[in-house]
Amino acid sequence: MIYRQLADSDLKLSAITFGAWAAGGWMWGRTDRNEAVKAIKAAYDAGVTSIDTAPIYGQGTSEEIVGEAIQKIPRDKVQILTKFGLRWDWDKGDFYFKSKDNNGNPIDIYKYAGKESIIKECEESLTRLNTDYIDLYQIHWPDSTTPMEETFEAVNKLVEQGKVRHVGVCNYDVGLMAEAEKITKLVSNQIPFSMVNRDIEEETVPYCKNHGKSVLAYSPLERGLLTGKMKPGQQFSKGDHRAENPSFTDESIKKTNDFLETIRPIANERGVTLAQLVLRWTLERDGITIALAGARYEDQAVQNALAATFDLTSEELKFINDEVAQL
Repeated sequence: MIYRQLADSDLKLSAITFGAWAAGGWMWGRTDRNEAVKAIKAAYDAGVTSIDTAPIYGQGTSEEIVGEAIQKIPRDKVQILTKFGLRWDWDKGDFYFKSKDNNGNPIDIYKYAGKESIIKECEESLTRLNTDYIDLYQIHWPDSTTPMEETFEAVNKLVEQGKVRHVGVCNYDVGLMAEAEKITKLVSNQIPFSMVNRDIEEETVPYCKNHGKSVLAYSPLERGLLTGKMKPGQQFSKGDHRAENPSFTDESIKKTNDFLETIRPIANERGVTLAQLVLRWTLERDGITIALAGARYEDQAVQNALAATFDLTSEELKFINDEVAQL
């Protein structure tokens, strides 16, 4: 495994970080808590020391699963990343969208990062995670209804209290990052990035490089699209958000698979899967610090971790980059 430092902090994360959204079940159709716990433990045994979760993932379920999985791991050997600012139990802030919880009950999701909410969320996360501190606390989405000073002053207080070690943001553009930096010390921005979604390379990645901030790339496998396992006519289980996602139309799947076939020879020569090749490419992309890879089962978790165990030559990277540029 490769370990990378976030900004100029003392926090080092495994380059492949376990993404625990799917483990929580919400919007992925289902979850098996026992299998998810085993997946996290298997990832750790394979060198993945960092786990990214959030309260909204299963409305607490993901954090509970993480808390259970890490109980026998020395706390200073694992890095817990979680978030705040998406509420399903308060009707304050920016209304985001309607959804259903893991039991099929309707819920309304709000982006809200008021002081009282953050304090409450942090306490609840600490309880679910069975820990007394969070290594990286990240605002999940911007909240336009709350002054940024209120939000990050509350987070600063949590840092002073020792409940949070470092502060990050998710889904922030350059302007919001600069504004937040006036109030708190940011170490990272967690944003979507993949071979077929490279928009952040225009402004956000250059900004982070120039200001010494780390980039945590989420959905590097584009929620499974870049694994090569999707086929036209793909059927998703009930409650799986991908069923309505335009990236998973038959046309999109075919186009993506055609691209993947162009780089498959490199995977075959290396003796790795397409998913591992895609994750390794992500780690080599300029400005990308960490790749978050989700898993619900042990084998998936181990396979993801193996993406950090081989190198790509400059010739291989150039070939892949040239193909990616044509997407």
